[in-house]
Amino acid sequence: MKINYQLVCDEKIKELTENGNIPRLLLHSCCGPCSSYVLEYLSAFFEITVLFFNPNIYPENEYEKRLSEQKKLIESMNFKNPVSLLAVPYDYSEFLACIGGFEREREGGARCMECFRLRLGRCAEIAKERGFDVFATTLSVSPHKNAPLLNSIGEELSEKYGVTYLPSDFKKREGYKRSIELSKKYDIYRQEYCGCEFSLPREN
Repeated sequence: MKINYQLVCDEKIKELTENGNIPRLLLHSCCGPCSSYVLEYLSAFFEITVLFFNPNIYPENEYEKRLSEQKKLIESMNFKNPVSLLAVPYDYSEFLACIGGFEREREGGARCMECFRLRLGRCAEIAKERGFDVFATTLSVSPHKNAPLLNSIGEELSEKYGVTYLPSDFKKREGYKRSIELSKKYDIYRQEYCGCEFSLPREN
């Protein structure tokens, strides 16, 4: 049976915030544009730390640009509850080691699955180490990302690390459209490829 992850997300938020609680959320963000709508939506319910852990991004100057845009967005937007940023130092070799053997896989295939697992895994690990109540990722806001796969990985990591995972399909309710609107409003750079060298646009 097909799962409506937006409804599952709503139910989980209701459960986590009952009695007026404001849980601490560690939110993995792939980039400023994708995080814009997600932050607008979730900051009404959580105190958020945005985790910028994206060793997949290539080259390094592209990584620095996307990190800078993430900082700019957080500083520009107004939030009901506090939003801060935690950036993990860039190490592209970590990504290459993770996807070794899958370099020639199609975009959206096994290589991407390993990349998702790497980034969500670090998010879950840090959430456990630093006592966050819940962890999540902005990745599902993209129409190019497989929400059931992301949520399956998230739930698996939740069991492994003992930290609550917030399921999502943030592209629902026109979340992706809203992310475009917010990116324009705050003049946030929107990249033309996912991030790694294998997703770079190829010249014909």
